[in-house]
Amino acid sequence: MRIYVPATLDELDAVTHTSRAARWTVAPRRVHAVTKDLEAGLPDEDGEGLEYIAALNAADDSLALIAGRPDAAHQRVVITVEVPDTAVGPVQGSGDPDDDEAVASEIEVLSTVENVAIVCVHVDELEAAADIADVLAAADEESDAEATADVGAESETALDAALERVTDRDLLWYDWSEIKNIPRA
Repeated sequence: MRIYVPATLDELDAVTHTSRAARWTVAPRRVHAVTKDLEAGLPDEDGEGLEYIAALNAADDSLALIAGRPDAAHQRVVITVEVPDTAVGPVQGSGDPDDDEAVASEIEVLSTVENVAIVCVHVDELEAAADIADVLAAADEESDAEATADVGAESETALDAALERVTDRDLLWYDWSEIKNIPRA
């Protein structure tokens, strides 16, 4: 199964390179794929369109990873790999009522899959780093405002505008052989 793994740029440091492949170990985590739920939800979409949607959902999750790691480079990363169908399964809920419901393309890698050949990597261009920094700053401001019960339309508007700038950006495509040359912010 082809999966789209949300990641951060530093995770590419663990990739091993040979003349024939770039290989990586995928640990258990939430990822995205063209699932039956995604196909059912978008019956008029073709296979390529479904793959694009799954990759976009992974890019959104990459942004969330960056938000949780202040030391991570401010570029979204999606690593495309193929794993055995038995390595993935449906998302298991945490039991936390505040957890967001899984999107239709979301699945989980159930156990570590060693030495997987990378198909390609999608990464934000360097200029996206400023927009991602704006998203993180606006989210912090909104969080601070919520903590003081002073949630205003201004902080929501700033966050929405920053998110729109980031999500309007197309990720750049890199072949597995180009991973070492991906520019980093």
